[in-house]
Amino acid sequence: MTDWCQERTAREARLERARVHADGKVVPAARVVDLLEAILQPGDRVCLEGDNQKQADCLARGLSACDPARVHDLHMVQSGIVLPEHLDIFEQGIAKRLDYSYSGPQGGRIAKMLYGGQIELGAVHTYLELFARYFIDLTPNVALIAGVSADRDGNLYTGPNTEDTPTVVEATAFKNGVVVAQVNAIVDRVPRVDIPGDRVDFVVEADKPFYVEPLFTRDPGAVTETQILMAMMAIKGIYAEYGIRRLNHGIGFGTAAIELLLPTYAERLGLKGKIATHWALNPHPSLIPAIESGWVSQIHCFGSEVGMDKYIRARPDVFFTGSDGSLRSNRAFCQTAGLYACDLFIGSTLQIDLQGHSSTVTTNRVAGFGGAPNMGSDPHGRRHPSDTWMKAGREAGGTGDPALRRGRKLVVQLVETFGDKLVPAFVERLDALELAKKLNLELAPVMVYADDVTHIVTEEGIANLLLCRTLDEREQAIRGVAGYTEVGRGRDHAEVERLRARGIIRRPEDLGIEPLDADRSLLAARSIKDLVHWSGGLYEPPAKFRNW
Repeated sequence: MTDWCQERTAREARLERARVHADGKVVPAARVVDLLEAILQPGDRVCLEGDNQKQADCLARGLSACDPARVHDLHMVQSGIVLPEHLDIFEQGIAKRLDYSYSGPQGGRIAKMLYGGQIELGAVHTYLELFARYFIDLTPNVALIAGVSADRDGNLYTGPNTEDTPTVVEATAFKNGVVVAQVNAIVDRVPRVDIPGDRVDFVVEADKPFYVEPLFTRDPGAVTETQILMAMMAIKGIYAEYGIRRLNHGIGFGTAAIELLLPTYAERLGLKGKIATHWALNPHPSLIPAIESGWVSQIHCFGSEVGMDKYIRARPDVFFTGSDGSLRSNRAFCQTAGLYACDLFIGSTLQIDLQGHSSTVTTNRVAGFGGAPNMGSDPHGRRHPSDTWMKAGREAGGTGDPALRRGRKLVVQLVETFGDKLVPAFVERLDALELAKKLNLELAPVMVYADDVTHIVTEEGIANLLLCRTLDEREQAIRGVAGYTEVGRGRDHAEVERLRARGIIRRPEDLGIEPLDADRSLLAARSIKDLVHWSGGLYEPPAKFRNW
């Protein structure tokens, strides 16, 4: 007879070993290592919650302190590699294999470890892709998550930074896995139940509140005139022309500049109510002036942002909030919204090649790409029209019955021709190809594929790749906005001028923009302190952003 309950039996054995360290479901922070060594087995798939922002840091420290003789060869399946402990466990032999999405703060170190063979890489995923695999072939045996508070029955309040937690718990708890949550406090009654207690096996009252990274805060004081010029071109040459109302912004000073120009430059163009009304976006502080000026109708968030809690509570007409008034974020839902419900994604990258492939992998940094491939892709499953989507589809061309012609999502790369330390953003060949060769990867880690990219905006102008009809035209359009990089210097000047005459390449003057007008006086806020004033004192920036 087949035993159909082997996983359930194994789960009960894990729980039985762990119960000696708990009072009901509650485990003291001092017993975290004992708890983890009781529930973990060699070779387990483990999701240690490392989100874009929220980190299960107490559990991460506990895992890194486990005895490698007892806990080893773990397969880590987690969104973000953010904390040092996330990589320490590979150096110590506790973990062996990794499937992940994002590694921004640890991008340099993870590159060295990958090239050095200390990590066996499965794949660098998009967020939705990794979440999907949690339910297919990367289901965690153990999930180590984080929340704000819990009661003694394990009911969990995640607060504004819910992020990945519901997805991780759903996959683990309903497939005979073990869920351990660290919380800032054990309370008699949680403000709202974000994760029911029957899905949480153990709760650890952490030694200090979990770490949250203010990942999406950009100081307006650091926005340059070059970025303002690029933002002006994006607003007038893309947002206005396509009537973009539903959108997602990536992280960066270029997109922050766009947000800060909405109540000023875009207002002068008469665009209020016509663009940028519905967002899939973390609560960027740089969007506060646009919200206060009545530009923004609605925002659904992947996660929260440090210092924005009071402001969000005071603006429930704009944000999704719970009965307690705090933000309700959800990365899986917001990624889906950005994929299917938004007409534009605009973000940045580290490298663009001659076809338009975009990558955040360099020879000394592997940053991953998080949700950008979801936001920055043209979803073939979309079936609802919008004026923006249909216009982009018409520009892309095609034959046959117009009623059967798909629209196109706008995917824009907003990038200065030279990045930090004057490293060129435009290259003949992506470094991602060298990483793939070094690690014997069948698929190079490309963030946004060329056939999804519709526009490239640099300080030199806009390249509308939708209008290109051949690969040669596409290459010259990219070279035509690549500035004084080697790629840009290799342009065919006559062909670039022909593309410009057709509107495929447009310079600032073609858009009626005077580059000298790109001045910081255009910004609705020119400092973090200005953002605080715009919010009526509700925005409470992290200490590192306070300079007054």
